Amino acid sequence: MSTKEYDFGFSNSKVRAGWYALILIAIGIGLYGAYFRLTAGLAETNLSATVPWGSWVAFYIYFVGLSAGAFLVSIMASVLNMKRLHVIERDALFVAIISMGIALLFILADLGRPDRALLPLLHRQGMSVLSWEVHAYSLYVLVLMGELYFSMRKDLVKMNENGSGLRAKLAGILTLGRTSTSEESLRFDRRWLKRLGLFGIPLAIFFVHGGTGLLFAVNHSVSYWHTGIFPVIFIVSAVVSGLGLTIALYIARAKFFGERLQTELLDGLGKLLGTFILIDFGLKALDTLVGVYGMAPAKLETWEQILYGEAAWAFYLMVTFAWLVPLILISRRSWRRSPKVMAAAGLSVVVGVIGTRFMIVVPALTVPDMEGMPAGTYSATIEEWALAVGLIGLFALLYTIGSELLPLKPLEDH
Repeated sequence: MSTKEYDFGFSNSKVRAGWYALILIAIGIGLYGAYFRLTAGLAETNLSATVPWGSWVAFYIYFVGLSAGAFLVSIMASVLNMKRLHVIERDALFVAIISMGIALLFILADLGRPDRALLPLLHRQGMSVLSWEVHAYSLYVLVLMGELYFSMRKDLVKMNENGSGLRAKLAGILTLGRTSTSEESLRFDRRWLKRLGLFGIPLAIFFVHGGTGLLFAVNHSVSYWHTGIFPVIFIVSAVVSGLGLTIALYIARAKFFGERLQTELLDGLGKLLGTFILIDFGLKALDTLVGVYGMAPAKLETWEQILYGEAAWAFYLMVTFAWLVPLILISRRSWRRSPKVMAAAGLSVVVGVIGTRFMIVVPALTVPDMEGMPAGTYSATIEEWALAVGLIGLFALLYTIGSELLPLKPLEDH
C-alpha cells in the first residue's frame, strides 16, 4: 500500500478551511455562554427551584443517547458479526466516546458546584442511582476506548510503519508498543474486541442509557417520569439517534474524504433505522395511552403542557423530524440507496431526537408536584443556547480531527 493511501482526510482544502471556520465560529459562540456561566453562575439561566433542569440537562441526555446508540451500532459489527457494518464500526465507537465527553460537559455546566463533580466517585452511595451512574459512565468510557483500540490497532501499526508526519507519529503512540501484526496478535485483538463488546452491551443498555432513564423514572414526585417503561424508551430512542448520526457521518466522510460508499450498506441501514423508529413510536404511544387512559391529573396536565405549553415546539419537532420525515425518506428502496436522501434521513433523526429530550425534561417540571403549588415556567436564555452551540461545535471539532488523524475506516477499504 502506498504512502498516499495513509493520507486520508478532506479531499478539498477549501472545504476543510470552510468547515473548520464554521466550527470555530460555533465554539466562539460557546465561549460567550461559558463566560457568563463562569462569572454569574446559574443566575444567567431561567432555572429555578420549581424547574431546576433545563436545556443543558436535555442536551446531556441527548448526547448520552447518541453515545449509547452509536455504541450499540458498533456492537452489531463486533459481536453480532454483521460484516457490512464493519466499515462504520470504528466511526460509531469514536462517536460514542466523544458524545459521552460532551454529555458530561453539559451536566458539568448545569451543576451549581462543578468543583464537586468528582465527589460521587470518591464517596459512594449504594442506594443512589446517581452514584451508580457516575461509576457506570467511567467504566463505559474505558470499555469504548478499549474497543476502539483493539478495532484499529492493526491499521495503527501500518500507519506508523508506512505513513509519514503527524499521523504516523500519533499512530505509533496509540499502538501502546504492540506492533506485531501476526495472525496470533490479530486473533488476540478480535477476541478482546468481542469480549469488551459483550461486557459493554448490558453496561450500555441497563446502566448508561437505561440508567439515565432510571434517574427520571425513580422520581415519584414527577408523575410523567414515574413509569417502568421510561428507561426502555430512553434506550430505543438512543439507538435511533445514534444510528441516524452514524449514517449521516458515513455519507459525509465518503463525500468530503473521497471514500467509497456502499449502497447496499445504506439500504440495510435505512431498514434498520425504520425498524427502530417504529419501535420508538410504539413504545411512546403505549406509555402515553396508559398515562392518559388512567386520567391521572398530573399526567393530563403534563400532556397539556407538551402539546400547548412553552416547550410544545419540542413535541412537534420530534413527531416531524424523528418520525414522519425519516420514515417517508426511507420508504422506497431507491431512496434508501441514495446518499443524499439517506443523509437527509439521518440528519432529520438527529435533529428530531433533540425535541424528544426537551419534551422529556421541561414540560414535566412545569406541572406542580402537589395541588396548590405554583406552576413552573422555563425557556432557555441566550447564554444557555450559546453554550450549547459551543459544545456542539466542540463535538464537531473533535470528530473532524479524529477523522483526519485516525484510521476510523479500515485501510483495506481505501
